[in-house]
Amino acid sequence: MKTLWKTIPGLLIGLLVLFSVSQCISGETKIRKPAVAGQFYPADPAELKSMIRGFLSRVHEPIIKDPIVGLIVPHAGYIYSGPVAVYAYKEIQGRHYDRVVIVGPSHFDYFSGASVYDGTAYETPLGLVPVDTKFCRALAKKSERIHLSGRGHDFVPGQRGEHSLEVQLPYLQMVLGKFKLVPIVMGEQSYETCRALGRALADMIHDNKTLIIASSDLSHYHPYQEAIQLDSKVLNAIKEWDYYNLSRNLQARIWEACGGGPIVSLMIAAEYLGANEVKLLKYANSGDVPAGDKSRVVGYSAFAFVKSSKEHTMEKEFSLDKKAQEVLLHIARKAVEMAVREHKVYEPISGGIKSIEQDRGAFVTLKINGRLRGCIGYTAPIKPLYLTVRDVAIQAATNDPRFSPVSVEELPELEYEISVLSPFHHVRDINEIQVGRDGLLIKKGPYVGLLLPQVPVEWGWDRETFLQQTCRKAGLPPDAWKDPEADLFRFTAFVFGDK
Repeated sequence: MKTLWKTIPGLLIGLLVLFSVSQCISGETKIRKPAVAGQFYPADPAELKSMIRGFLSRVHEPIIKDPIVGLIVPHAGYIYSGPVAVYAYKEIQGRHYDRVVIVGPSHFDYFSGASVYDGTAYETPLGLVPVDTKFCRALAKKSERIHLSGRGHDFVPGQRGEHSLEVQLPYLQMVLGKFKLVPIVMGEQSYETCRALGRALADMIHDNKTLIIASSDLSHYHPYQEAIQLDSKVLNAIKEWDYYNLSRNLQARIWEACGGGPIVSLMIAAEYLGANEVKLLKYANSGDVPAGDKSRVVGYSAFAFVKSSKEHTMEKEFSLDKKAQEVLLHIARKAVEMAVREHKVYEPISGGIKSIEQDRGAFVTLKINGRLRGCIGYTAPIKPLYLTVRDVAIQAATNDPRFSPVSVEELPELEYEISVLSPFHHVRDINEIQVGRDGLLIKKGPYVGLLLPQVPVEWGWDRETFLQQTCRKAGLPPDAWKDPEADLFRFTAFVFGDK
């Protein structure tokens, strides 16, 4: 009996120690279990590996030799998006990355900002992927818009779980092997959140050993040809590195991409990390797979952001050929004459000219004997160029608040000038700005102001005055362009007219 009583305290102490250790382990270990294995991709490891190997075997050898900063990859079920996603993963097969940041949208849970996973691992049928918890904690401290949280990550088995990050992991496990993960879900995709996340990532990445992946599909549930047309607008903005117009058109639901915020965040980070080239690796939609339903398709793209060793600039000179100019001037004139004479809206055709079918911002200026008679424009690329010219020409003639509407008698005297805006590019050094070539847009929070390239020339401004006046146009103090929270963008205008 004495022996038993002597033994009980020892057993109790042992149990308490064991309980304490187990609590410590459970408190430090949080594993995100697969939510869509067996639905979006095979749950059986052998079948999953076989499927991914099959995709990889059907893709050419990697074409990119320079460092890859980031990828855009679709996140639908493998049988639909796999043939596109694999083009991105083929490019990094055999490369070494210590860390992979995946940014995906939240499909089911709306919350403010971006959620960086507060757990220790993500699990797939191919095993555990450890989370870089130190990096995650530091990232969450970078901005009030970035939170260390389970929002968008956690799920209850038997209920719907977020798939945008999870579906990327088996590919990465196959092509990279070991790496640490930084899982980020965006609860909302405002420009301000994209900016905060993109800059925070750029601040924390100091070498070529971290890869950023933006997980995104494109348009959803449109007929096949309509989807291709819609998706071309997003693809073009990415290729032109115009993330400002991409962001605002996605927020306005003019363009479509469910992971548009992750794409914009990647583009901002890639810019600061020295990427100077973006390559479209593959585009297709769900109607392209065998027996795919072409009546309601989802679009997919694969892009790579590259630090090219060749002299390369994202900024291409923007222009239109003579035929495009003639067609647009005809549309502007016809639209104004029909609106003024008949009070009807002209329905133009593009004539198959691809350059005027792309969404662009534009202004139409009307003059009589060299004097301004009306000027209205769209600063954002919200419609195909030929329709934008039609719309703003009518508005310039009938709805410029500075003038009375154009009369029938004035029609023969009107002179037409069209200014087509180029893509917008972020200004990181004000010495990039050339008065007479560039227009400026400033954005700080909800405040936005824009001045066309012609304005500083007409007023005789130098660069400093141009910056100040752009700030005033936005309702900001004249030195707001120096504010770290403000962004400057420059653009050119291709101007042509009757003379």
